[in-house]
Amino acid sequence: MSILKHKIFKPFKNIFILILAVFIVWMLFFDANSWLIHHELNTDIDALESEKEYYKKEIEKDNKAIKALSTEEGLEKFAREEYYMKRDNEEIYIIEYEDSLKTKKDD
Repeated sequence: MSILKHKIFKPFKNIFILILAVFIVWMLFFDANSWLIHHELNTDIDALESEKEYYKKEIEKDNKAIKALSTEEGLEKFAREEYYMKRDNEEIYIIEYEDSLKTKKDD
């Protein structure tokens, strides 16, 4: 039994279908604008857009922090919380709980 007489290969006897099949394979895999390249580029675009959204949120958060630090009360609050600064007539007591302490576990 010849390969060309088999039912599966019967449509490929028509030259137009054969050319169409070659064209589709070429456009999907081998062309410079192939489907594989488009898929890869779309994946990169999605990753970059999610990164863009992350940085927009970070910029918003930083702008809020800058706005809070631009007032005298906000700056004083930051200095007291982060650097434990105090006024001349004050005493500061730092209370740390056991579960909040960072300890190195002995291995």
